Amino acid sequence: MIPLRIIFMGTPDLAREVLATLADDHRFPVVAVVAQPDRPKGRDLQLQPPPVKIEALARGLPVLQPEKARDPAFLDQLRALAPDLIIVAAYGQILPQALLDIPRHGCLNVHTSILPRWRGAAPIQWAIADGDAETGVTLMRMEAGLDTGPVVSIARTPISDADTGQTLHDRLARLGGELLVDTLPAYLAGEIVPRPQPAEGVTYARKVTKEDGRLDWTRPARTLAARIRAFTPWPGAFCHIPSGPKAKLLKVHVALPVAGCGAPGTLLAADKAGLVVACGEDALRLTEVQPEGGRRMTAEQFLAGHTIDRLS
Repeated sequence: MIPLRIIFMGTPDLAREVLATLADDHRFPVVAVVAQPDRPKGRDLQLQPPPVKIEALARGLPVLQPEKARDPAFLDQLRALAPDLIIVAAYGQILPQALLDIPRHGCLNVHTSILPRWRGAAPIQWAIADGDAETGVTLMRMEAGLDTGPVVSIARTPISDADTGQTLHDRLARLGGELLVDTLPAYLAGEIVPRPQPAEGVTYARKVTKEDGRLDWTRPARTLAARIRAFTPWPGAFCHIPSGPKAKLLKVHVALPVAGCGAPGTLLAADKAGLVVACGEDALRLTEVQPEGGRRMTAEQFLAGHTIDRLS
């Protein structure tokens, strides 16, 4: 029997976890890994390798880093590797049909939502921000559209009120790797027929921007609490403290909705239990904050050095 040849494509930490689970299973030999190019990071803007590249090199796997996945020279490299299957997890580019046609078993994508809900770039964050009760991982056979391909298998997980973008990311990364290796034997044996996604229930998870972290006090408290959790650790939630000619930034790390009524942004209470801020509906108790230029602290610690009556 000719050994199976797999190419893995991915870039960030989530993809690194999936690659590690796949590479640990000797039934599925990975012959090469494709990641986005190294990018400048940090204050000194030095080039930093993506997490998938670090994982691949630690395992002695060859790494390809094309600037564009549709580059003809890169496509020729893939053809020369003669993959039977390409597995994709958070690679970061839409793949051209010419690439999808290369492996005889097609390309499978590990997508962190229950498709067709939350197609696109940031399904984890928007599932929390929108108040979804559950999410999961979909293993999908790829086609040229944005996360539109037929479904191979799905694993589900509830979203708790304690989940943040980080905790859910980590859980879905593990779940995605497990779903992949559990599904591959039946898929490769032809025992699974991918089924088209439902036409109903399509939503799109656009890329998160820094501005998404801004707290709009006219929104319901429950909505704001969900957004704080969704955008942890990035971009983080923030508001402003009126302070002279220029308001100062206040990051909000932990908050929960509580009963309360008042003009949005008004401080209804301030004690060791937290800062209670009026919202468009109910109120939000801020229990961990970080003032501009300062460290993360409890509300009680913050109040020891600040006097405020509203937030904006």
